[in-house]
Amino acid sequence: MIKFDLITKTFNRGQVNEVTALRDIQLHIRAGDFLVLLGANGSGKTTLLNVLAGAIRPSQGRLLINGEDVTQLPEYRRSRWIARVFQNPLGGTAPDLSILDNFRLAALRTRPKTLRIGIDQAFKKNVREKIAGLGLGLEEKLQQPMGTLSGGQRQALTLLMSVMDHTDILLLDEPTAALDPKSAAVVMQTAEKLIAEYQLTTVFITHNLSESLRFGNRLIQMHRGEIVRDLDATAKSKLQLQDLYGWFD
Repeated sequence: MIKFDLITKTFNRGQVNEVTALRDIQLHIRAGDFLVLLGANGSGKTTLLNVLAGAIRPSQGRLLINGEDVTQLPEYRRSRWIARVFQNPLGGTAPDLSILDNFRLAALRTRPKTLRIGIDQAFKKNVREKIAGLGLGLEEKLQQPMGTLSGGQRQALTLLMSVMDHTDILLLDEPTAALDPKSAAVVMQTAEKLIAEYQLTTVFITHNLSESLRFGNRLIQMHRGEIVRDLDATAKSKLQLQDLYGWFD
C-alpha cells in the first residue's frame, strides 16, 4: 500500500543549522493498517507525515503508494488518496461559513470544480445523514456557522468531511491534543468508527500514551529520525502504560 524506500529528509543542507529529520526510513504500511507513531518532539514523526502527504519532498529515497512512485507528486495531486486532520480544530474548517458550506468546500477536494456542488438536495440529504451518524445532534443545524461549535464538534466534523468523498489514507496529526478529555474521547471514537466503516489505512501521531495503547494494530517508535521500534498487534497487546514512559526520552 505505502512504501517508504530509504527516505531521508535533511533541512538546511550545508548550513550550520543542518538537521536530518528522517534518516534512511524503510517502512511498509499495508492496506488497512492503523499505525500509531510515538516519539519525543523532534523525533521525525511530523516530517514523516509531511513526506507522506506531499507537504515536503524527501532529500533522498522514494515514496510509493499502491506501487506508484509519488515522490515528486505535489500535495494537491495526492488528495485523491490522502486526507489529513490536524491538531488545531480551527485549522481544518472555515469558521465563518456554515456546516453545510464547509462540507461543500470539502467536496471540491476530489470532485470536478463546479458551482453546483452542494446545492442539490441529494448532497444536503447525504450530509445530514452522515452527520446524524455522529450522534452529536448537529444534523438539524447545517446552517450554523462552524466557528460557533466546540473544538470537539469541529474535529469530529473535520474527520467526517475528510472521508465523505473517496479516500484511501487518513493522516491523524495529533487530532486530540488541543481538546479536553471528554471531547478527545468523542473525536477518537468517531475516528475509529469511520476508519472501520471506510476501511481506511491510517497513520496516527499522538503523545497520549493511553490512546497509543487503545487504538491501532501497529505501534512505531521514532527517535532522531529513525524507526527504533515497530510492534505488530500481538506485541503491542502485551505492553503496559509504564512500558512507554521511556519512549519519549
